[in-house]
Order: sequence, then C-alpha cells, then structure tokens
Amino acid sequence: MTHTRPGFGRALAAALVAAPLAAGPAAAQAISDGAVRIGILNDQSGVYAEFGGRSSIEAARMAVEDFGGSVNGAPIELVSADHQNKADIASGIARQWYDRDKVDAIMELTTSSVALAVQGLSKEKKKITITTGAASSDLTGKQCSPYGYHWAYDTRALAVGTGGALVQQGGNTWFMLTADYAFGHSLEAEVTRYVTSKGGKIVGGVRHPLAAQDYSSFLLQAQGSGAKVIGLANAGLDTSNAIKQAAEYGITQGGQRLAALLFTLAEVHGLGLQVAQGLTLTEGWYWDLNDETRAFGSRFMKRTGKMPNMVHTGTYSAVLQYLKAVKAAGTDETEAVNAKLHAMPVEDVFAKGGTVLPNGRMVHDMYLFEVKKPADSKGPWDLYRLLATIPGADAYAKLEESGCQLTAARTP
Repeated sequence: MTHTRPGFGRALAAALVAAPLAAGPAAAQAISDGAVRIGILNDQSGVYAEFGGRSSIEAARMAVEDFGGSVNGAPIELVSADHQNKADIASGIARQWYDRDKVDAIMELTTSSVALAVQGLSKEKKKITITTGAASSDLTGKQCSPYGYHWAYDTRALAVGTGGALVQQGGNTWFMLTADYAFGHSLEAEVTRYVTSKGGKIVGGVRHPLAAQDYSSFLLQAQGSGAKVIGLANAGLDTSNAIKQAAEYGITQGGQRLAALLFTLAEVHGLGLQVAQGLTLTEGWYWDLNDETRAFGSRFMKRTGKMPNMVHTGTYSAVLQYLKAVKAAGTDETEAVNAKLHAMPVEDVFAKGGTVLPNGRMVHDMYLFEVKKPADSKGPWDLYRLLATIPGADAYAKLEESGCQLTAARTP
C-alpha cells in the first residue's frame, strides 16, 4: 500500500507495510494507537540512493517479517520517505510522522546533517532514533540524545580501520578531499586525529560540495601536494566519481594511494573491480563472512537483485532490535523501550555480542577489507578480501572520549 502525502511531494511518498493481524485487547492497552510504527527516512533518489535507499526499506521489511509481523498482539507498520539529503525536509517529514501519523521510532537516516537534525527533533518529542546510514560520531558525542542510537558504523571506526591500516603500511602523509557538510567534517577530523596520533601528518586538504560532478581541480591539488595518501572523506557517488576521475589523471599510477574512507559493497560493485581493485576500506558487515551472512545475503539478493552492504543489514538489525525491545518492555512507550535497548545484547546476523553504551553507540566488530583484483573474483559480488577484524572496543570511542554529556548521568 502506498500513500503520497500532500505538501511534501515525492519526499513524503510513504510505503506502508502492515501485518494482516488486528490488534487485540491486550495490545490496545500496552501499544499506543494499536500499532507499532517505524519510519525509514533516507535518500532514495540522490547521491546515496545505492548506499542505503530502497534497499534499506526492503531490509526493514525483512526484519518485520522475520519477527512475525506483530509484537505483543499489535501489528507492525513501516512508513518510508525520501529526505533528499536536506535537513529541513527531513525534519518536516519527521515532525509530521510524530504529530499526525503516530510513528514511534525513525531509523536509517542517511546523511549526517539529516540525522543530527532528526535526532534533535526526536529528543524534543521523546522519540527513539536508530541511525544506520549516517556516519558522524557527533551523534553519540557532543550532540548525543537520551533517545538516540548509532548502529552500523561511525567516522571514528572508519578512521581507525582504513586510516590505521594505511599508516601502518607507510602512508604517513595525507591530503584530505572532503565533502563539505557535517559527515565530511567529522570524518576529516577523526582521520586527522588518528593519523597524527600515529606519527603521520596532514599536508593539505580541500572541500567539495555534496554531489559535485567535476573533481579535477580538487584532485590536481591533491596530486600536487605529494602526499602518500589521498583521503576521500566523502561517500556514495561522490567517492565513486572521485575515484573514476583520479584514474583518468593517473594518480595511483604515480605512486599515491587513495583511501576510500566510506565506501561500501554497493559502490564497489557499481564502480567495478577494474577501477576499484586494491582499495582498502572498512565496513561493519560483509555477506561472505560465514554461512549465516551468506544465507542472509542470498535472501536479500532474491528480493532486491543485489547483495546487502553494512547499511542495509544494519537497518535490518536496528528494526529487529527495536521490536525485541518493545516485546521485552511489553509496551512501545519510549522510556520503557529505551531501557531495554540499553540493556539487551545485540545478537543477530549483523552483530554478535553487540553492546549499547550509555551514549547510544552500539559497539560491534568492524572489518578491514581490500578490494579484489578482477582475476581473483569468483562472481559479481565476490569483491572483498578480509584483511583484519577490528574489535569493537578498538573501533569505537570510549565513553570518556565521546564528549557526550549524558554519559556521566547514565553510567551506573
């Protein structure tokens, strides 16, 4: 069933998935408005559409189905919308969802500026957000919320993974090519902090607008810097286009390395191994890690025609964990569900032994990968070689490092 909401146009086109079960008397007492409603708010048509997009919505549907379609006797409903990477549009959608449509929680939230804005609004409304698509560590740092969670990865984990690997390999001078908004700034800051802590140096940098088309002047500055590593603090099509144009300028042939600081399976597949081979990157999940991940990947492939990345599977995990928390709490009341989300371990296809810190950061292992050469790949989605598993305790900031003012109050 699809609804188009007047006033927001395609940004508010909402896909509704409801279990066919009617809410019983017990559910009516414990579940507000007779249903548990989850909103998936992300970029469905822009630069991050493949990064998360409609595939994240499908992952959320899978979680609802795997949970059984209802919780505590009440149906589970999903609504979705395209925020077009604009914080004002996203905030307007979120406000309408809360005030008119009785949405209980919002998830995915690709684009850090959007995620920060919606998390701030949700704090006012005392509603839960679980961010899987955005990266800024500020979500559980200086802009943390008592009702905000960060699930799949963050800029700190990317800096430790990809940045750490390249510094260890001798890449001790960096030039940063950064997307000029909250995510890029956060990732640049984390990489700078980590590289310099290991004895490296940032020798220069330049910032580009979101969804830029021409990277030639930026890449020529990076090439002229003589830096051993060019750090791409961007994502989605921005990263793909920068890598393509870097190949045209022969940058890697000249001895400089490209660090794709946020690059997922979706973008590597789109770029192709001929161009992407040899890239080092960090993800929170990969379909070919074990039998369980391969089985999930196969199910997802049958539904979408592609293998999932960490954002898609992270969204599945977030929806599933929220529903588990509602079931455990016996209600969808925010404070009760919030307490369960902080107390319950995360055990699913995405994370094993995941724990939620008082600032809302879900700590789980991350993975360092190298993109395979075409000759080493056995199929269209056989793209990564695992280089290292990064324990969650190393990947994510400790509570005292996070800058979250909620930390002290929540720590027992």
